[in-house]
Amino acid sequence: MTGSAADDWIIPDWPAPAFIHAVSTTRNGGVSAAPWDSMNPASHTGDDPEHVSTNRRILCHTAALPAPPLWLTQVHGASVVDATTAPQAVRADGSFSRAPGVVCAVMTADCLPLLLCDRAGYQVAALHAGWRGLAGGVVEAGVACFQARPADILAWLGPCIGPQAFEVGEEVRQAFLAKSAAMEDAFRPSANRGRWLADMHQLARLTLARLGVVSVYGRDDCTYSCPERYFSYRRDGVCGRMVSLIWKTRPE
Repeated sequence: MTGSAADDWIIPDWPAPAFIHAVSTTRNGGVSAAPWDSMNPASHTGDDPEHVSTNRRILCHTAALPAPPLWLTQVHGASVVDATTAPQAVRADGSFSRAPGVVCAVMTADCLPLLLCDRAGYQVAALHAGWRGLAGGVVEAGVACFQARPADILAWLGPCIGPQAFEVGEEVRQAFLAKSAAMEDAFRPSANRGRWLADMHQLARLTLARLGVVSVYGRDDCTYSCPERYFSYRRDGVCGRMVSLIWKTRPE
């Protein structure tokens, strides 16, 4: 990557092949004014469209993208599309590609960005995993797109709202317990009676483990607790979005 913005963005630390490239932006490095300041690539948040377009150009240049990303219309569902054939703004919460030079991307502002590749570097995927997506099967759908065995898939979990800030109701806890009793480990009682503090990183890890994906990496930064670095919808309401991207180039 090039430029000062790259100093603040996140390069996943995982043992992916050298021709697999990934990056996760922070809120820094763009041109948007408050409350979208400053690297906001999302066109649906009320930001000035010219600023969004400029931010997307900065993103493409700074991350040295081989092509513009496939921008999804994310709906907190479980649909995962082939980025090589899907149209821009397709309604989905994940994309995958087996072709070099095709960029998969998901935007988040408290939800969990989840990147996947296989050890051989044949395929990549990006998933948008809020609690509804996690409960509804977006991780299962993403893993099912791979031809590799689950044991040969690598997963990277990006910043999301942390367990000290993500309070949910009993209905959310029950939605996960209906999937597996092991999900109990991702919840602890809140100080507010009848409410729970949920750990989305743990929910994702438990889901991946149940699918046989055990090589899981990432960072547990809390978007809610780091306003200087991350957007948080639950904290701010009106705000921008971070974007997490993954693509492959041809092996040299």
